[in-house]
Amino acid sequence: MNHPASPQSKPRPPIPLPFHYAWLIVAVTFFASFNGAGIRVVPTVLIHPLEADFGWARSAITFGISINLLLYGVAAPFVGWILDKYGPRRVMLTSLTLLSTGLLCTTLVTQLWQFWLTWGVMVGLGAGGMSGVLSASVAHRWFNARRGLAVGLLSSGSSSGQIVFIPFMLFIISFIGWRMGSYVLVGCTAAAVTLVWLLMRDKPSDIGLEPYDYGPASDQAPVVDKPAAKAEEAKPAGPVMGIKDAIKTPTFWLLCGVFSICGGTANGLIGTHLIPHALENGFDKVTVGTAVTIMGTMNIVGTLFSGWLADRVDPRKLIAAVFTLRGLSLFYLTFVDNTQGLIIFTIIYGLDWFATVPPVVMIAGQTFGKQSIGRIYGWIFLSHQIGGFAMANGGGLLYDYVGNYEMAFFAGGWMGLMAAAFGLSIRKKRTMPPLGPAPAGAPA
Repeated sequence: MNHPASPQSKPRPPIPLPFHYAWLIVAVTFFASFNGAGIRVVPTVLIHPLEADFGWARSAITFGISINLLLYGVAAPFVGWILDKYGPRRVMLTSLTLLSTGLLCTTLVTQLWQFWLTWGVMVGLGAGGMSGVLSASVAHRWFNARRGLAVGLLSSGSSSGQIVFIPFMLFIISFIGWRMGSYVLVGCTAAAVTLVWLLMRDKPSDIGLEPYDYGPASDQAPVVDKPAAKAEEAKPAGPVMGIKDAIKTPTFWLLCGVFSICGGTANGLIGTHLIPHALENGFDKVTVGTAVTIMGTMNIVGTLFSGWLADRVDPRKLIAAVFTLRGLSLFYLTFVDNTQGLIIFTIIYGLDWFATVPPVVMIAGQTFGKQSIGRIYGWIFLSHQIGGFAMANGGGLLYDYVGNYEMAFFAGGWMGLMAAAFGLSIRKKRTMPPLGPAPAGAPA
């Protein structure tokens, strides 16, 4: 005899909350991204210790960091496809596990190729699952309203990681060395894995909820008493666009151009070379650590403000404003020669570091659709990391050739202004082309 399902069998959140579970999903994803991004940027503080321990050239070390940046981006389209197909939970668990394995292997490094393999390949691919593609996917799965704010919060996880990990590793290296510091980072990834395993869910219907939306009932909005809701959710929310269709739109290429310059000037140039540049120009480790902390703090402010604005203003204009500020700050950096100037730079640059992400994600979602955001944004993000790879490696080569970074920073300033022009060139209206032939009788 078949009995009707009891209320206890209905899907429920893992823990009861007085607010929508989507905000806890943001917190868990934030912490995972915090660890992934923070660990990924640690090699920038390893440049001097590795030069001292092994005598490796600056360009050889930064080539390993460049591999990390490139694979971080190469993973993005595949991660985006997996996110769209299987959801974020499995991606996060797999990525954090690979990240932890790479960290453990780092403690055994004695040769340059081993550093390239561990920090370059393993950590780069592991951190790839914690990239902005994850943030875009989670925000579009869990939020109908406040999506820009959610993207801003998730993106700030990366900058928060830099606030903590870079100054912390500068301190750790000074007292116990970079190898022992790697074990500390493994513990951080273990904590992130635990939280993801216990609390992360792929989509709202897994726990009997609808995505967060406007309205007084949005925090509790159950779907378990509406059978049609799940059937509707199983259908695509709109046409699914593949990369073959996306590359036919000028918006795709303009976003790739914007993000390529973003990665080149942020992760590639400042993320890789600012610390060694500052140390070699007479700034002590305490001052440098403080400057990085200020930059990361302002990054959080700028990213959250950018996410708030992305819900309210034309994201094209927001992109132009952010990159104009970035270009001018890089020009200014070439003249910095005292602590006050360095702090001013970190404040200005920090405000625009990840502030580029919310408007780009908003434009991508509007153009390519909710069902395609993971896979398409993954390709856009790949361009971000290609730019980072080029500037990290190019900055190291320029340093070996001329002995300083001034030419690299000056070039980065002009690239920032170029990205501002790209942002203003994006068409405002929806540009997604039809995915098949028009029905008979329908207008072309």
